[in-house]
Amino acid sequence: MKLKDRAAIVTGGGSGIGLAIAELFAKEGAKVALNDIDVGRGASEASRIDDSYGSCIFVEGDISKPENCKNLVEAAVKEFGSADILVNNAGLQYVSPIDEFPEDKWELLLGVMLTGAFYCTKYAFPHMKRNKFGRVVNISSIHGMIGVKFKSAYVAAKHGLVGLTKVTALEGAEHGVTANAVCPTFVRTPLVENQIDAQAEAHGIPRDEVIEKIILAEAPMKRMLEPVEVAELCLYLTGEAAKNITGATIPIDEGWTAQ
Repeated sequence: MKLKDRAAIVTGGGSGIGLAIAELFAKEGAKVALNDIDVGRGASEASRIDDSYGSCIFVEGDISKPENCKNLVEAAVKEFGSADILVNNAGLQYVSPIDEFPEDKWELLLGVMLTGAFYCTKYAFPHMKRNKFGRVVNISSIHGMIGVKFKSAYVAAKHGLVGLTKVTALEGAEHGVTANAVCPTFVRTPLVENQIDAQAEAHGIPRDEVIEKIILAEAPMKRMLEPVEVAELCLYLTGEAAKNITGATIPIDEGWTAQ
């Protein structure tokens, strides 16, 4: 087991990429604190993982709020004795031109995906430094490396997350703490599935055509990623073999940025 007895925190773990990460980590021996704002879904998935692999708890909370991030870290430390691994994964999307972008949506997206990642890192960092071991994995996006129209808040948050990753890596280096940003292209998650449906309705075209002509237009390999593929990279980055990989921005983009 690659993560035996490690304590991991995964935000946005109730579905999609976060759920795949939480489940794979538990399978590999980690004790997992699964966070989600959706109590029903998050608690159900945490219970299922605990029944299958053991040592998975659910911690409710909107991580755009500092007190919830602090409570999440404290719950993991109280239950497992440490906070060795932090995966900042929670995310959401809103699509609108800049001049029409609702201000509350801007605050929400930045709050969850960037500010929340900062708060979780802030509160987990002392435990990692004290134990001389820590792994921070920030789930950014291909849009943390490039821009795209009508997603100003998402692109800004994901670019910011890459910057936060670099600072975390520099500050953590002398303490045995690494930090890396994973940047997937489109992954088959509820978030992306909802985007496909919205695009199909907006353009008046079938879902398959949206996937082919919009979602995968810039991806040379012409396929969507599965959540477990992202989870497997996160598993590697949190293990012993990746102890010297830090401050990296790692795309899983099927050749998108090679063009």
